[in-house]
Amino acid sequence: MRITVPNRRASSPRRRSRRLVAVAAVAALGAGLLAGCAEDSDDGGRAGSGSKDGKTTIKVGVFGVFGLKEAGLYDEYMKKNPDIVIEQTSIERNENYYPRLLTRLGAGSGLADIQAVEVNNIAEIVETQSDKLVDLSKTPGVDKNKYLDWKWQQGTTKDGKTVGLGTDIGPQGICYRKDLFKKAGLPTDRDKVSELWAGDWNKYLEAGKKYKKNAPKNTAFVDSAGGVMAAVTGSYEDRYYDKSGEIIYKSNPRVKEAWDLGVDFAEEGLTAKLQQFQKTWDQAYANGTFATVSCPAWMLGYIKGKAGEKGEDQWDVAQAPMPSNWGGSFITVPKAGKNTEEAAKLAAWLTAPEQQAKLFDKQGSFPSASAAYDLPQVADAKHPYFSDAPIGKIFAKAAEGAPVQILGPKDLIIAQNLGDVGMLQVDQKGTSSEEAWKAATKAIDNALDK
Repeated sequence: MRITVPNRRASSPRRRSRRLVAVAAVAALGAGLLAGCAEDSDDGGRAGSGSKDGKTTIKVGVFGVFGLKEAGLYDEYMKKNPDIVIEQTSIERNENYYPRLLTRLGAGSGLADIQAVEVNNIAEIVETQSDKLVDLSKTPGVDKNKYLDWKWQQGTTKDGKTVGLGTDIGPQGICYRKDLFKKAGLPTDRDKVSELWAGDWNKYLEAGKKYKKNAPKNTAFVDSAGGVMAAVTGSYEDRYYDKSGEIIYKSNPRVKEAWDLGVDFAEEGLTAKLQQFQKTWDQAYANGTFATVSCPAWMLGYIKGKAGEKGEDQWDVAQAPMPSNWGGSFITVPKAGKNTEEAAKLAAWLTAPEQQAKLFDKQGSFPSASAAYDLPQVADAKHPYFSDAPIGKIFAKAAEGAPVQILGPKDLIIAQNLGDVGMLQVDQKGTSSEEAWKAATKAIDNALDK
């Protein structure tokens, strides 16, 4: 099986900044990360309408191009269950969708039978809204052993209620330009490229220094210092919060390591000084001005769309130095919905390994169900644009090795400001590490009313 049009919407702290959302960049070729909605409804999914013409209508509220409809899963389910009608409403941007979801959960009205939740919001949903959501672990057909443990835990409360079933994840690799590597005297075979930095992000830095010595004119090793920092941070269990819920990013050595490495990339002159998901970043893909980028599975379609025909068979995918995850989503069933029992059945079916494999095949959304990794749609998946890279195997390995990250309700704010306020100053303006860190932490404190 050969993937040709990977996924729709990326899920990440950096991507969720207001500037990035404004870009509404493409994740599936011709579709927006957040902008390319199949349906854009202002209601975000009103309450399920119960029965219609003797059939039960299940309403699904999502953000962006979520992929379930586009992959044909709703049609397949309705064909198997002729007494069910599925209606989806979508709000273009999660920044508009999520506040409305919180408001309606609080009011206990205006909710769809199924509501999507982005990974950066799942911790807050689990911590503060679980009493308003159905425990889906008790739904027939749901087997936690078929899912990645870390993904399952993200949607589960401390007392064991699973209120969110994972739809997809964003395991990361390193996408690289074979032509630029060859000109710089570096290996181009993906296994040998992976060996350059296997097991250590600092080896990635050293590879960058080697690249710089013979770098093709007007090219850089990596797109941005912020992208490096985000990728490194995603490799560890503890980032911004500890297990007790305390914010620890200022004193966490893992965050300091990621920050320092990003600074090193900038100060060594290894970056193209870009900001991800901005027009200049898009243009750099088209011009081939950087050689590597940390790329989760969903980003392959984005790169293809921006690099165009000139980049075909020039890009390839290697393993990242350490397994990490960038993105993913969940679906939940509000208790206030009109059809909770049927909605739970649908949620279980949509997130079953077989359906996740179909979603990957059609949309590029990488499965959160590890049981899907042996299915042919995943195990045999290759991407022709990326030199026929065996993306199913590459990203499955990354997914299975990713840590069980501790998520906090304000992860998004912390990550966004560390990247867009702090690291961006180091990369683009030459601001010292100390001054940039002060600016970032001050912005975070202000945002969190500290």
